[in-house]
Amino acid sequence: MDLRAKIREIPDFPKPGISFKDVTTLFKDSEALRYTIDELARQFEDLEPDMIIGVESRGFILGAPLAYKMGTGFVLVRKPGKLPAECERIEYELEYGSDALEIHCDSLEPGQRVLIIDDLLATGGTVGAATQLVKKLGAKIVGYGFIIELTPLGGRSKLDKEARVVTLVQYDED
Repeated sequence: MDLRAKIREIPDFPKPGISFKDVTTLFKDSEALRYTIDELARQFEDLEPDMIIGVESRGFILGAPLAYKMGTGFVLVRKPGKLPAECERIEYELEYGSDALEIHCDSLEPGQRVLIIDDLLATGGTVGAATQLVKKLGAKIVGYGFIIELTPLGGRSKLDKEARVVTLVQYDED
């Protein structure tokens, strides 16, 4: 399936010069969504992850059905103040400022095999922070899955080098 044809591009959003890749058009297409989940499961089934991490917020949309399909549990990585129990927190730098992510302290066991899922790999800041959280809890990252990768932005450099990285659509321009 040509997933690129299912992704809407919005010029000059959120600021001039940016071509925003909108996956909501893919999500509303039942065949494209099913294909996306099935393809991610196929790409990672041999790794036998114990847990899938979904990064806020579109990682939730992909991660939960993927966990169901693969027979694993599902863990949320969220922005600060959204999780009710004791959390680990990582702050990270953005292009303009900083942000933070949190994970419940009891969400992973040391040595668990984890697959991190999000919709987009760009600079790697968000998924790099999620990587740090998983490692803080002692789990092992076996893979990363994304619908889109903006290859010129170099996000792969922030990922665990020993983990498999799967992106279903690559854009060679940012």
